[in-house]
Amino acid sequence: MVNEGIRASELRLIGDDGEQLGVKTKQEALDMAEAANLDVVVVAANSKPPVAKIMDYGKYRFELQKKQREARKNQKIVNVKEVRLSPTIDINDFNTKLKNASKFLAKGDKVKVSIRFKGRAITHKEIGRDVLNRFADAAKEAATVESRAKMDGRSMFMMLAPKAEK
Repeated sequence: MVNEGIRASELRLIGDDGEQLGVKTKQEALDMAEAANLDVVVVAANSKPPVAKIMDYGKYRFELQKKQREARKNQKIVNVKEVRLSPTIDINDFNTKLKNASKFLAKGDKVKVSIRFKGRAITHKEIGRDVLNRFADAAKEAATVESRAKMDGRSMFMMLAPKAEK
């Protein structure tokens, strides 16, 4: 809340240089801010009485937006790529899928390795678990297992995350 938008009748006021000015009425605070050609901004609305600070509101908002832009610039977006296997996968297909997963991990993406059980293959979940464990062992120099193999409906999946650079 700024200037006329403040509803409280009394405010604990802080000056533009950071010094405590004590409890003032809303009108006194507005007069002091106007004399300094600044604004009254409520910084802690829930306290009794609310804490307000005399500052340049436009500059304050600009600094806040600048901090948010910096925070957005520094954040890392993690994509999740999926590699699908079958319980009866052959060694060459397995190596191709492993190579693709290694590329994804090298780029910094997480990899979801899933096996879809079709028909009666769901009765042999241990075969699928063995394939996933073999995949995790083959990719262990490039990835860490984030979540072990678990069932979800007719499919079993596990998550691999890229190893952190030292």
